[in-house]
Amino acid sequence: MNFFTKVDLPTTDFKIDYNSRLAFFGSCFADNISSQFESRKFHTLANPFGTVYNPISLESQVKTIANGKVFGEDDVFQDTRCDGLWHCWDAHSSLSGATKEECIAKLNAATAQARNFLRKTDVIFITLGSAFVYYLKDSGKPVSNCHRQDPALFERRMISVEEAASAICEIVENLRKIKNQTRIASPSARNDVARFTSDNTPRIVFTVSPLRHMSDGAHNNTLSKATLQLAVDKVVKCGTEIAATTYFPSYEIVMDELRDYRFYSDDMIHLSKAAEEYIFERMVETYCNDTTRENMAKVEKFLKMANHRIQDESSPATQQLKKKIASQAAELEKQIPGLPLR
Repeated sequence: MNFFTKVDLPTTDFKIDYNSRLAFFGSCFADNISSQFESRKFHTLANPFGTVYNPISLESQVKTIANGKVFGEDDVFQDTRCDGLWHCWDAHSSLSGATKEECIAKLNAATAQARNFLRKTDVIFITLGSAFVYYLKDSGKPVSNCHRQDPALFERRMISVEEAASAICEIVENLRKIKNQTRIASPSARNDVARFTSDNTPRIVFTVSPLRHMSDGAHNNTLSKATLQLAVDKVVKCGTEIAATTYFPSYEIVMDELRDYRFYSDDMIHLSKAAEEYIFERMVETYCNDTTRENMAKVEKFLKMANHRIQDESSPATQQLKKKIASQAAELEKQIPGLPLR
């Protein structure tokens, strides 16, 4: 007897392994899933400009990376209301700085790092969380982060399906642009960069965050999620010659397989660790073959030993354990191509 509706997983024509380079953009759900891969020692990049929830703001961030934008004084502002820090409307406060120069340097470093990583990325996961967008009233510019500024500076509205779909198409186009900027020095490098697609087009997996935005009210949250679902569906179903786009049903898995508040945190909005682990398992089931799953189990077992808390650094037992860890790390790296343990 089945006590819940099992969501069908998509079929894929590619698989992820330890040689894969994975990029994650979007809401805090994207951060959670990327950390699952990162903790198992996959090559990952997650939200170089910080968490972003809506497709309009994400389009701006990806365009910045694709164009290799160089940030300057016009791109930052000082918070004169509170702590005097310098911020950027397109980035999270983790890229803010005590001085204008520090903030600009962080932004340019993030752009360069993301561009270099994305040029050789195999799969890009994009998690959209909300169709609500903040715009600066004086310029109409969409912002990724309000940095706790005066609410009177902003207009907030829900974008349409057409606006969301247009932004998603631009995201796809700019990710393709980044991939095609790859400088290939040799046949072996070319094979490594284009392991999944011979024409060097990116593999992009869209998903809609199952985390609800209840501050908008239950009805507006439903409308917001539906807008994102329709926009993503429109782009994926229409198909594109510039990238291979697919959809992973994170939202549906939570709504149908985990429709119980025991899978939520204390605030009854964010997911519990068990729920995050379950969704990750479903992703691994979809995108990793048997060999990779076996390798992941080996890595998890090794890391459990390697992360064992040491009581006495100078004891003979500790020195013996360290030698054992180093030896097993070297052996695992030989067994699993692409695994970085040291």
